[in-house]
Amino acid sequence: MKKKILLIEDDAIVRDNTAEILTLASYFVITAKNGKEGIEKAIIHKPDLIICDILMPELNGYGVLQIVLRNKELQRTPFIFMTAKTKREDMRKGMNLGASDYITKPFEESELLSAIESRLKRKEIYDKNKNHDEYTVNEITNFEDIIKYFGHKEKFIYRKDTQVYWEGNNSNHIFYIIKGEVKIIKNREDGKEFIIDIFREQRFFGFTSFIQNIPHNESAVTTKKTILIKITKEEFLKLVKQNPQLAINFLDILSKNLEGVKSHLFHLVYSSVRKKTADILLQLNTINNNDGTVEISRSNLANLIGIANESLIRALTELKEDEIIEIDRSFIKIINLEKLNNIK
Repeated sequence: MKKKILLIEDDAIVRDNTAEILTLASYFVITAKNGKEGIEKAIIHKPDLIICDILMPELNGYGVLQIVLRNKELQRTPFIFMTAKTKREDMRKGMNLGASDYITKPFEESELLSAIESRLKRKEIYDKNKNHDEYTVNEITNFEDIIKYFGHKEKFIYRKDTQVYWEGNNSNHIFYIIKGEVKIIKNREDGKEFIIDIFREQRFFGFTSFIQNIPHNESAVTTKKTILIKITKEEFLKLVKQNPQLAINFLDILSKNLEGVKSHLFHLVYSSVRKKTADILLQLNTINNNDGTVEISRSNLANLIGIANESLIRALTELKEDEIIEIDRSFIKIINLEKLNNIK
């Protein structure tokens, strides 16, 4: 049976040419000339995949995606943006809202067909696995169970120094780090970045926009190659509503995150450079399961502490001379934890 593809595109020439390519590739194609018509046809035909332009009359592509995600019968449908917009922030906005992929116009036929085939295969894998989850909804009580429950979800791979989301944009997801590292930053008036927090493996982030439905007030950027799972608001709220203990655990995580930020800001204001440096090294060591090794770039460490690189280098040199740490190009080794804890 042919797979049904809904193509939403306001440019008649692009729409007809793309539809012809898809038909020749043995897909059953349904077309719509604007976002409003596209939603109507999606509800009627229940397509296996949706391809949608962004800039359209009646209803733009972002609006189409948000309506699709709210429809229980359509929200699992792979959604690919096809757009002439090539700015990275425009692409990321679509991905953060919940799109599966994007293709920029003009595109190669092979690129389009490859993206479609890939997304349809992933959807088949999801449909096959969702009935074989080890955990049912009612059995989930903690965040470890969440990851096992969503283990079949698509994994998103980000290169080093890639934005996951940025200040001023909304997101329909919370993010879980399978592997890698993400820094949460704000840009200062002088153009330099200030690191609010750093998240590593087995941590969730991105709660603010997710819960309050407001734009992010910070940006999230990878510091190394990172693999993430995205969990939609609808998926997470379904679990929370049916699991009171999970809601309590969720509030506990938020409370600890808030206390950590408050403590971090307090030290930035009142502590000496030496004390700030020691406290951040202790904090990062805790994140690394207290193995004594802190792997972080000097610039990121300075931005996390809120000091200039020169001040950081002086502080690290002093700690090294006091035989509290050892310094390598790629990491810092804590060799006297007791002395580091007692720095005033």
